Amino acid sequence: MNVIDDVTKTAATEVPVHPLLSARWSSRAFDPGHELADEQLTAVLEAARWAPSASNTQPWRFAVTRRGTAEHAAVLGTLAAGNQVWAQDASALVVVAARTKGTDGAAQPWAVYDAGQAAAHLSVQAEAEGLAVHQMGGFDCDRLTSVLAAEDVTPLVVVAIGLRDHHSRLAEPLAGRETAARARLPIGDLLLEVQPDGS
Repeated sequence: MNVIDDVTKTAATEVPVHPLLSARWSSRAFDPGHELADEQLTAVLEAARWAPSASNTQPWRFAVTRRGTAEHAAVLGTLAAGNQVWAQDASALVVVAARTKGTDGAAQPWAVYDAGQAAAHLSVQAEAEGLAVHQMGGFDCDRLTSVLAAEDVTPLVVVAIGLRDHHSRLAEPLAGRETAARARLPIGDLLLEVQPDGS
């Protein structure tokens, strides 16, 4: 269970699920003094590396930057202003990108889906390591692509990783989001009907 002072964010699930999944939530309050251990960083990347992929193509690629480095500042500068405010305190920013074409130039149509699975594996391992993760789609794709030392990848998300801090370090409305209850649509709203006859 993730508890920061009086904040408990464990999901109210319809049936029990693994605590690593029910306890995970996307904090914006990171401890600006926390240093990510090499072993922890390796563990989250290793979890991502072993995600499943179509025909074992492994299309995911990662750019790892640690706070206080020029590389971190470069990635931070591509984020939307509202994300920069809090993401600057994260111990690391990890860009998750996908190779959407194989070495033969053929399209890899499942690359984005597969890279998403790698990011999910990363987030669960981070939870197991006692770390907080916040995945961000709010970035300038062209700018981020220009700072990556690769021309054959598409950046999909920037992941802030670090140690969760107390929500009081954030200004409103961000502080309020830290304490707001988590919510999801009920399972029944997510299910699609299958037409056996195809009509």
